Amino acid sequence: MSFLGGSAFAMARDVSEGYILLNPVIMRKMTVPELQQLRFELDKVIRETRSSQPPQDDTMAQQQRNRKILRIQQAMLVIDNQISMRR
Repeated sequence: MSFLGGSAFAMARDVSEGYILLNPVIMRKMTVPELQQLRFELDKVIRETRSSQPPQDDTMAQQQRNRKILRIQQAMLVIDNQISMRR
């Protein structure tokens, strides 16, 4: 397994927090099943993030939540592209 952080869930959490930026160089070492597992974990993290609603008057928390969702969506798009290129 070549997950940064030790596991797919830890890597997905780090991607959502912005500690890891997924790019083709990082994903070159990963196999298609590993990419699919990371995609699955990112899907779980995005569902968890969307379920937590900060107060409407807390704009900083709203922005932080939206940035996290955006990072996860972009990572999922990059993973989907890598999987389709390898097939």
